[in-house]
Amino acid sequence: MNDAISQLLPQPVWRHFYQLTQIPRPSHHEAAVQDYVIQVGERLGLQTIRDPADNILIRKPASAGMESAPGVILQGHLDMVPQANADTLHDFTRDPIWVRIEQEWVKATGTTLGADNGIGVAATLAVLESRQLKHGPLEALFTSNEEDGMSGAFGVRPDLLQGEILLNMDSEDEGVLCIGCAGGANATSSLSYPAERVASGWLGYRLKLSGLKGGHSGVDIHRGRGNANKLLARLLSAAEAECAIRLCAFNGGNMRNAIPREATGVFHVPASRAADLKGLLETRWAAMASELAAVEPDLAMELQADATADQWLPGSLQQQLLDALMACPNGVLRMSDSMPGLVETSTNLAIVRVSDGRIEIKSLIRSSIDSARDALCAVHRSLFRLVGAETVIDGEYPGWKPNPHSPLLQTMRQAYQDIFDTPAEIGAIHAGLECGIIGGRYPGLEMISFGPTIRYPHSPDECMHIPSVQRFWDLLVATLARLQ
Repeated sequence: MNDAISQLLPQPVWRHFYQLTQIPRPSHHEAAVQDYVIQVGERLGLQTIRDPADNILIRKPASAGMESAPGVILQGHLDMVPQANADTLHDFTRDPIWVRIEQEWVKATGTTLGADNGIGVAATLAVLESRQLKHGPLEALFTSNEEDGMSGAFGVRPDLLQGEILLNMDSEDEGVLCIGCAGGANATSSLSYPAERVASGWLGYRLKLSGLKGGHSGVDIHRGRGNANKLLARLLSAAEAECAIRLCAFNGGNMRNAIPREATGVFHVPASRAADLKGLLETRWAAMASELAAVEPDLAMELQADATADQWLPGSLQQQLLDALMACPNGVLRMSDSMPGLVETSTNLAIVRVSDGRIEIKSLIRSSIDSARDALCAVHRSLFRLVGAETVIDGEYPGWKPNPHSPLLQTMRQAYQDIFDTPAEIGAIHAGLECGIIGGRYPGLEMISFGPTIRYPHSPDECMHIPSVQRFWDLLVATLARLQ
């Protein structure tokens, strides 16, 4: 174990968190981490269940004198988002995360850290192991595949859980008690096309944008960061209009819930226009870099000769596609009227794949109002229908409606005030939490989401504030003791 991390407090939480960083666990590759959690439960002699959706449930009896307290479900997800910098060679299905400490922050080296939601899992395991904590009957629910479809939460059976209260530990601002979240849906537009042979007398190029910060497509969507797919479409559209390029391939983004940090286009240009092309791209890139300088200081463009592509899109389809990518909604579309500062509706043009006769475009659409989510899905479908693409909407999940009068909320607010002598904030999050899905299966379940401070999740800049972990743990311990 990293000695520095092993000395952090609270030690049981950090010990499990470090172990989780050593277990590869991207979405759909969670067998090893599921085994780890099961081994903890079985070692402690606790009832341990794996359900058909690969969720793990561990039940722990109440501590002495707390048998009549309401049952509490501690909930977090086992998977993590696999994002790495372009210059970092990392196989998320095999390699551990290289963790380091910088001042008051725990960070990874060139990759996502997995604090989302490794710290919630670690805290839950520490609770299960403790013989000193006061608590009522506990259930620890570790869900699978949260980051790519929430299939674990969707798979929770309505007869699995017994508790009356759910503490979700997948929030990222210490001191904020989250009582609501956005719903979401996936929009996937696809189209096949008859590729055409590249003509003679044309020069091939590869254009790559990189250096963008990316981030969580919900939590960070309001920060005004560049979307690599939108920026590349902007450059290619200009190059088409002024230099008559022909597009061969477009490859940008790799996760629906991550703002795309890199995108690459492959195209040909008439040999007579090659010099004009380079000047045009440099000018347009400089303008974009200036626009985004405050939020994207490392935006980089690389243009290289590349004659390997031997097919391009039909000219009319190319123009329609670039027009659609230019017009495709992206970013914040509406702010909440009821909670100042909260994003209500947004979309992330997450993935664009164009090559070898196939186009696929994926967006993640979010809104705290289900009708607004559905309307934006219809916009996406209508837009790409103009290109001839078929759009599939799936993975819809509901939002979680806030209940500011919840007794659980009052208990946690008072606990926070008593411990830290300052009031907790009450908020909601523009991201998909499993609370909405699980709450739909268990009407009347009281829920709060909270956690330590995590910055830049879903990106290689992800980091976790060390002092906030102790505060998060203290609030968790106090809450369990007060729920009688």
